[in-house]
Amino acid sequence: MTTQQQTTTLWRPTGPEELELVRALDWRAWPPRLPEQPIFYPVLNEDYAVRIARDWNVRHSGAGFVTRFEVLSDFLRRYPVQQAGGRTILELWVPAEELDEFNAHIVGTIQVVHEFR
Repeated sequence: MTTQQQTTTLWRPTGPEELELVRALDWRAWPPRLPEQPIFYPVLNEDYAVRIARDWNVRHSGAGFVTRFEVLSDFLRRYPVQQAGGRTILELWVPAEELDEFNAHIVGTIQVVHEFR
């Protein structure tokens, strides 16, 4: 008998460089953070991810993408929700040194759901 574990949907706005690294990881993991990126921050709602991809990534990289992925809910409980601005600007802050463990709890693949140029 198997039981299905509950997952939580997360989104991540990203630019073309990071997206290529995700593609190289077979759409199953996020790449290691750069030294100036001590935190990996997926977001909790699609609208917020769209705003970042469209308004920030396009301006800085020429393109912005919104990805969607599932992570085991029990695992995510270790990361308190951070309100990074208004009521709907919600993120999880995953320390860079925990990203491999975070990636191990992704269920399925990372999917691109929006593209802006």
